[in-house]
Amino acid sequence: MRRLASTAPWWAEAAPKPPQKAKKPKIEIPAYHLTPSVTDPETGEIVWPAPRDQISRARDFIQECVAAQQPTLIVPDKDADGLSSGAILRRTLILLGLDPALISAHLLQKGNDVHAADERAAMATHKPAYIFVLDQGSQRSPPIIDAPHKALLIDHHWARDDTDFPEGALHVSSCRCPPVATSALLTYTICAPLHPDVPKTCAWLCVLGTHGDLGTSIKWDPPFPDMKDTFKIYTKTTINKAVALVNAPRRTPAYNVPEAWAALIAANSPGDLLVNNDLLVARAVAGAELKRWSHERPRFSRDGRFAVFRINSPAQIHNVISTRWAAFLTSPRLEVILVANEGYLPGKVNFSCRVPQNVRARDPPIDIIAILMDLVDRAKNPTLKERLGESFARGHKQASGGIVPKAEFEELMEIIGFWKAVEKTEATAETTTESVVPEPPNTIMNNFEKQPTG
Repeated sequence: MRRLASTAPWWAEAAPKPPQKAKKPKIEIPAYHLTPSVTDPETGEIVWPAPRDQISRARDFIQECVAAQQPTLIVPDKDADGLSSGAILRRTLILLGLDPALISAHLLQKGNDVHAADERAAMATHKPAYIFVLDQGSQRSPPIIDAPHKALLIDHHWARDDTDFPEGALHVSSCRCPPVATSALLTYTICAPLHPDVPKTCAWLCVLGTHGDLGTSIKWDPPFPDMKDTFKIYTKTTINKAVALVNAPRRTPAYNVPEAWAALIAANSPGDLLVNNDLLVARAVAGAELKRWSHERPRFSRDGRFAVFRINSPAQIHNVISTRWAAFLTSPRLEVILVANEGYLPGKVNFSCRVPQNVRARDPPIDIIAILMDLVDRAKNPTLKERLGESFARGHKQASGGIVPKAEFEELMEIIGFWKAVEKTEATAETTTESVVPEPPNTIMNNFEKQPTG
């Protein structure tokens, strides 16, 4: 059989086929709820969301508070998780019969923690018999206030041990019971069995606070509680929009957290928050400041483990920027995204650290707190740890940070080590580079190159 001549033009036959681009391997991050849980050695049951004895004591404390009918102070943190946990507790106390007139709230000033002298003095003015501190972190300290009182801390931040709490206070902490529950989820789990209306009125607050800390794509599968009925009433879209609005006031330079608290305790549904004018204005202000600083370029450490962004803003946006870049930079060398804000508090640097998304599944997992403490151990001056203060390397193993003096922060940067710029001289007319060697191990561009699969 005679072969037919090709009908394709000569230039089409001669042109080589372009090589197929290798597909970038998809980053697989295990679902949060699948984090292996701790089990009770006697019963074999999982210990979640906190040790059972702590949860039992917390429930007894709540019921004792209601029975006493004494002035009660709620001290929630400033974000969606902390404020939601406070709102859940407040509704539970009222459902159980505590007179609402006996309940007050104390919201911390910008840059303060609950142990600051002026905050302790302000809390004492309420003359509380019972104090609930929610989502404020774990730190060994004197009693919450000097006057006689009873206190309970509900928290999920990393605690070094069972003594890493205020003197004389009870605590319930989820930090050692993975998957670590947020403070709102922990508070909801404690309160839900205490009154049949708690799940009806507080489930959406639990979701709001949990999404605020763990992200909006979290799956509500065991050991997390079943929230199917909640999502039938309130869509995830509505709740997630409410998260952004509740978080907005604390991100603005004005730091008007009382607006968020007032809106949250008055709301009967997440939809109520979507039409709150104070929250809408705050979101616009915070959004404009975030847009201003979102495109800063990082500097990479010599070993490629750190990407450091430096901003100067009166708004609390450093944590948002670190979270966003953690999903964007993908170098396999990179371990810590650090965003330092020199404009948030006078004389201080507020910094936020996150683990890049592509290495979160590494085994063993990256521990930012341990990495930061290792930097301090490598300091030439042994007094650095003391000078950094108690607000250094707090939070979570994969989401930490601190508030430190500017001089001490620069010492940390020297320990990390960066490629030094070449000064322009008559002998070097070339453009200044970031490094004195030709090929640094990590740059902004190689974070967007395809990584080898082998």
